[in-house]
Amino acid sequence: MFIITLTYLKPAEEIDKLLAAHSEYLREQYANGMFLMSGRLVPRTGGVILATADSRADIEAVIELDPFNEAGAASYAITEFVPTKTADFLSAFKQA
Repeated sequence: MFIITLTYLKPAEEIDKLLAAHSEYLREQYANGMFLMSGRLVPRTGGVILATADSRADIEAVIELDPFNEAGAASYAITEFVPTKTADFLSAFKQA
């Protein structure tokens, strides 16, 4: 499991111009089962994505496709963790 934290590198006006393309990118990653949850930070300085993948390399490859990344509008921090406890409705993601 991975937590991807985005930090905006460009002003809000430039981020806003990329939002439609970024939203489509997110939709595609949800459709392929990689992204589980996402949203903006408060205050609006970036965002967070909860993702599942076989490897960090897979996450890094998918980040390359993000329009925010392609435009140099965001930096990314990837945190990998092993979910050993979950709420019951998330138990499919629990690992031993």
